[in-house]
Amino acid sequence: MRQLTALTSPINIGNLELKNRMVMPPMVTNYAYSDGSVTDRLVAYHVERAKGGVGLIIVEASYVHPSGKGFKNQVGIYSDRLIPGLRRLVEAVHAYGAKIAIQLYHGGRQSKSKVTGQPLLAPSPIPCATIGEIPKELTREEIASLIQAFAQAARRAKAAGFDAVEIHGAHGYLINEFLSPYANKRTDEYGGPLENRMRFPLEVVRAVRQAVGPEYPIIYRLSADEKVPGGLTLEETRTFAKKLEQEGVNALHVSAGIYETAAWIIQPMYFPRGCLVDLAQGIKSAVSIPVIAVGRINDPEVAESILAAGKADLISFGRQLLADPETPKKIMEGRLDEIRHCIACCQACIDELFLDHAIGCTVNARTGFEREFPLDKVKRSRKVLVVGGGPAGMEVARVAALRGHQVTLWEKESELGGQLPLAYAPPQKGEIATFRDYLVGQMERLKINVQLNKEATLEAIRQEKPDVVVLATGARPAIPDIPGGEGEKVVTSWDVLRGKAQVGKKVVVIGGGLVGCETAEYLAEKGHKVTILEMLPKVAGDSGPLVAPLLLKRLEKQEVQIITEAELTAIHGDRVTYKRNGQEESLTGFDTVVLAVGSRANDTLAHEMEGSGIDYYVIGDAVSPRRITQAVFEAMRVGHEL
Repeated sequence: MRQLTALTSPINIGNLELKNRMVMPPMVTNYAYSDGSVTDRLVAYHVERAKGGVGLIIVEASYVHPSGKGFKNQVGIYSDRLIPGLRRLVEAVHAYGAKIAIQLYHGGRQSKSKVTGQPLLAPSPIPCATIGEIPKELTREEIASLIQAFAQAARRAKAAGFDAVEIHGAHGYLINEFLSPYANKRTDEYGGPLENRMRFPLEVVRAVRQAVGPEYPIIYRLSADEKVPGGLTLEETRTFAKKLEQEGVNALHVSAGIYETAAWIIQPMYFPRGCLVDLAQGIKSAVSIPVIAVGRINDPEVAESILAAGKADLISFGRQLLADPETPKKIMEGRLDEIRHCIACCQACIDELFLDHAIGCTVNARTGFEREFPLDKVKRSRKVLVVGGGPAGMEVARVAALRGHQVTLWEKESELGGQLPLAYAPPQKGEIATFRDYLVGQMERLKINVQLNKEATLEAIRQEKPDVVVLATGARPAIPDIPGGEGEKVVTSWDVLRGKAQVGKKVVVIGGGLVGCETAEYLAEKGHKVTILEMLPKVAGDSGPLVAPLLLKRLEKQEVQIITEAELTAIHGDRVTYKRNGQEESLTGFDTVVLAVGSRANDTLAHEMEGSGIDYYVIGDAVSPRRITQAVFEAMRVGHEL
């Protein structure tokens, strides 16, 4: 395996020397107290990434003034009383050899008044289409006050011991709004031509520089392209980048998008790895200071190739460091095959953040729970039997083995994975296969006794004589109790995605949740003519705000017909009958009916275990069918209870 010499080489940002070129970018966690002060949870989360070997950590968007707070438990840097807590965070990270910066931020029109407790502020009284609130247009006096808020926040950062500050001028927040012709419609010296729109961001940079002195490193994050008609493009941001360099900014962190184009800020798995590198390269060609690249870079080989080609100078491993905090360490030790990759599902991170919850990670249940799940060794090893080789079963087996238990895993099928192969069968979902590969690799590395084609019965469990059993028996497809529900033309989405069902040319998919929509896309891409029948008012309602719009656009492109508010009543041969608006209607001429109406827990064995006298747990879909996120979290929790 080749050494990734570019990624692991040192670099300077101003006078700040980094031990490698791997950066943890700012990602809002909602781990702080409601007043923005530092919690033990926030410290433990950052320490875990520092232990993992990253060169630079940039703490999440930290609001410089209460009017710019975006999330209820976001980190704040608006008052001197917050300095001691921030200093504690800095010292904890420094103890493990990482450098640490903090991002200075004001949410502008992309805040929420219910969070800030006051009117939103922006250069112009134009609402963000996503937030929907009309902001107050800032006066010159208020502009001057906010510039000083950034300067004072920078002073606090330096006083707390941070190695650098990053000014958040990206993603449609206040500074970006001033620069953007899309958000800034002012007619005074702060609006109009680019020269005027640059005024506020450059005044912030100058004030910050004055507050921290000539040698202190300043990083600036920008959306090089807002990806919206009438917004910033690379041509303008290249000109702006040159100005930033002239003003003494020491590095540029190149991103894209605003809330209306949020998928460009946090890219789902449908986006290619390294999807924003062309923007980093475009900015790098205009300046001589270091450029940090972002954009779904979860593969060290991809990261190395970006640096080797001179397209950027540093790489942000964002969600990748949620998925595997030890990514840098594993890269430096040549253990690339042991890396747990981010699958860009957006479920536990951005979907939860958009609900104003604390973030987590689907594939790494320890994210945000580093203190609760320390992976320490047990005092007494137990003989653990895990029934089921899906994500929950393999994860609990992994955790139990790491903690020193003797683990055996039974799987009734001929391969491990459970429902994961169903999840990565649809188009553009192949990233999920990396999670299955990681877990299977862990079974081998930890020498877990995996037995395939092994059916678990109560009698077989008794013969095994385990100290404790964990049932991760998963779920099975739900079959609606209607006439014709088990007819010869009826198949399940599971069998379709596994390639076990023969499907005719004209297909109706019953159920428009995520599984139904993805099955429809899977079939449409193979040339089938597909109709979706959904009882709710919209399809893909169980998908996140980034995933659903993209999925619906692809279905539209594939000419998939969608009928909503339609309650299935019967299936008769090639005819499907349903109720809609109180009227009975039907569709005919179908070759195949695909059921995607959810699943039911495989809990038969769990019921048989009741009163058996055997110590047991039930986890994952065997409790109740849900997302991978919940299954993996329960597996981690039980792995620590054993």
